[in-house]
Amino acid sequence: MRLHLITVGEPRLAYARAGWDEYAGRLKRYHRLQVTRVPGSTPAQESQAILKAAGRAPLIALDPRGRQLTSEGLSQFIEHLGLHGEGELAFAIGGPDGHTDALRAQAHTLWSLGQLTLPHDLAMVVLVEALYRAATISRGEPYHR
Repeated sequence: MRLHLITVGEPRLAYARAGWDEYAGRLKRYHRLQVTRVPGSTPAQESQAILKAAGRAPLIALDPRGRQLTSEGLSQFIEHLGLHGEGELAFAIGGPDGHTDALRAQAHTLWSLGQLTLPHDLAMVVLVEALYRAATISRGEPYHR
């Protein structure tokens, strides 16, 4: 399956760039990975760019209003969509002001990483690590204990 990660901007802090690179590299062993960085501007422009980048793929928007998933639940969610013919999933992290109502309405799923507010850079690392962990769970590998 192809995972398309769409972010507003890219990690700026060194720890976040290193974390992103580490887990994205690991994730490529399990899924084809595409990364699209849209420029930061207004929330409306960011949301339009995210929707355009996602194309026809089911869009999973990271949003505090979304449902929270355990690592096992995320693994099952991705497997379920994969079994139902979805060859690509798009995951989107908005800018500092989040997604617009229009994007949320068009998203397949809203997913919350938790009730904490995370810095943008850290949210990007958490996203890619969570996807890697879900992939290892699906394969029955020991990374997730």
